[in-house]
Amino acid sequence: MSQKSPTRIPAHTRHFTVQLSATRRGARLARLLAERQLDAWGEPYDAAAHVVAELASNAVRHGRVLGRDFRLRLELRADRTLRVEVTDARGDRVPRVPDPVAEDAEGGRGLLIVEAYADRWGVTQAPAGAKTVWAELALAHRRIAVRHDPGGPDAKNPKNRGKNPPAPTAPAAHPQG
Repeated sequence: MSQKSPTRIPAHTRHFTVQLSATRRGARLARLLAERQLDAWGEPYDAAAHVVAELASNAVRHGRVLGRDFRLRLELRADRTLRVEVTDARGDRVPRVPDPVAEDAEGGRGLLIVEAYADRWGVTQAPAGAKTVWAELALAHRRIAVRHDPGGPDAKNPKNRGKNPPAPTAPAAHPQG
């Protein structure tokens, strides 16, 4: 009799990649597409949307080369770590966290926002003189939208007396574009 070893199922990783024009419209679209993709995967997207918005904005503002696009890549790993990558054409302009900026300054906070939301971030060189700025976020557990009626059937159930009802949450909004 032969002994069977358990079948190992590889960890599930999801990928999303899109190339966008290096314009303000492309940066806004990057955020919108990231939100929609993460929502389709059933994952929360608020923190990731801020990171994508900042990295895409930086790619457009500081990494733009006329006639070249930028690329957004999302990788959701089995451990629910999301890796966000934005690749632009300016490998010679490596981002750095700036010195403290004046309160009334219009810019200079993008990477501080990325640092606030991401568990870690960095820069790698990409082919053809480009660079990839990446950030990794551990995604929080998503709350399911629950509509609670205090006078509903759960309130009359003796098992539920004295218990706090589940906190209601609003369903995720889908921006129209």
